[in-house]
Amino acid sequence: MLDTNVLLTRFFSKDHTIDIIDFMPISNDGERQNQIIRIVKPIRGDATFSFDLDIRPEYGQAQCKPININGKFFYCKIDETNNEFGFSSNLKLFKKSDEFIASFSLEESQVAIFILGNTKNLQDNLNDYASSQLEATVKYWRNWIKACQYEGAFADSVRRSALTLKLLTSSEYGATVAAATFSLPEKIGGTRNYDYRFTWIRDAAFSMYAFMRMGFFDEAKDFMRWIHNCIEDNLNGDIDLQIMYRVDGTRDLTEKEVNLEGYANSKPVRIGNKATEQLQLDIFGELMDTIYLFDKYGEPITFSFWEHIEQLLEFVCKNWNSADHGIWEVRETKRHYLYTRVMCWVALDRAIKLVRKRSFPTDLERWIKNRNLIHKDIYDNFWNEELDSSVHFKDAQTVDSSLLIMPLVQFISPYDSKWLKTLKVIEDQLKTDVLMYRNMDDEILVKSRETEGTFLVGAFWYVECLARGGQLEKATHYFQKLLGYGNHLGLFAEEMDESGRHLGNFPQAFTHLGLISAAFNLHRQKHKANYTIEDSYDLF
Repeated sequence: MLDTNVLLTRFFSKDHTIDIIDFMPISNDGERQNQIIRIVKPIRGDATFSFDLDIRPEYGQAQCKPININGKFFYCKIDETNNEFGFSSNLKLFKKSDEFIASFSLEESQVAIFILGNTKNLQDNLNDYASSQLEATVKYWRNWIKACQYEGAFADSVRRSALTLKLLTSSEYGATVAAATFSLPEKIGGTRNYDYRFTWIRDAAFSMYAFMRMGFFDEAKDFMRWIHNCIEDNLNGDIDLQIMYRVDGTRDLTEKEVNLEGYANSKPVRIGNKATEQLQLDIFGELMDTIYLFDKYGEPITFSFWEHIEQLLEFVCKNWNSADHGIWEVRETKRHYLYTRVMCWVALDRAIKLVRKRSFPTDLERWIKNRNLIHKDIYDNFWNEELDSSVHFKDAQTVDSSLLIMPLVQFISPYDSKWLKTLKVIEDQLKTDVLMYRNMDDEILVKSRETEGTFLVGAFWYVECLARGGQLEKATHYFQKLLGYGNHLGLFAEEMDESGRHLGNFPQAFTHLGLISAAFNLHRQKHKANYTIEDSYDLF
């Protein structure tokens, strides 16, 4: 349904028109029911439906026993523990004591209600309950999306992306997960099948930037509270900031393989994520940029919070010249990545601006010195004279789509001759149609060879680079084509192959926040008169 997270699916045939509505109920004040409700209604013609309920808790490793209560309601008890959940309907679900029906029939305009989740306190009239919950849920989402400040040509796509990011954000803790799924392959039949149901500092920080740009400052405030708690709990003298956490802020993300078939026979199936053990220095840049923007456009951060942030920045000063695993979490080796180096520059650059604004006591000269050293290092050591381009790690011979971040964070002008040369090499090596490969190795991609999919956030970064560089017609055309790669709901995965098949976990927060940023920048470049010089400089 328009401007909501309520899904309406319609089926048409010669004899039938059928509506199926799926939603997670939420009230106007944000109260959650911890349920999924499905409403089935034949709009035209009588219809018969098959019924199949297959409950497989604990990744299929636990036994689940249904307990029949009056034929319409049951609890599913998991093993011998106290863990249980309910399922209820206005139909008779059982044909015997604990054997489910195989099918049911509805006359035209008759309604079937199915509720999965917390069903202990349901009222007897499920039709009225489902109807009232649907009305409240639709009202909640449409009231929430009203705050969206984007009014450009791509409003439908931006609002859908905003609603998606909101669904990926915990209303209890304020943290945003990278995706709601796990172990979906980045290459069909491949082994890069990872669990994304956690909060990456990088992805969440970018998401908060997107929320703030659209006008959703409550979400940014909740995230600031979450990150404050993470930093406060984990600083014990030395820096100990993980690259990702569970949504509740806890740190155990132990990776293990589970005995499941895997999507399209892609194995192994993993839960947890071992990448949490990696060093990824770029996270300090994304986090500091979001803190800076929140302080400027949201509300002033507290001095006690700032004291913790200072420790993070000291860590950057001491370690920016170290090799790390990079934004793509390469597990095999550490390298000196350009993206990481740029984000270390961002961390200190935004911290310097914030301190100058707030007059916090700190060793500002040390930060300025290190920021300048990073800038010089990037210009001196990440430029390949033979390629006539920046490269994605020291001594590399190729580029990577992560280089597209440089003009987006104001490290380099989009009109700089060095940047334009780099962009040309990125186009030659990585672009196919409007899609963009990343490149985690040091070889020129053979685009016709079977490989992982194109990386969608890179395509949106590319559009934004074009817009910032004054190529508005080309950027707009490419953005419109990119939107055509979304599915019928306007959702995007992490990656996509050239046939248009979505790959990797889905929907991906990183992709949708890239879409939001590109759309806003296109609109801003076309209406520069509505923006001050200060706005244009600060917001990337």
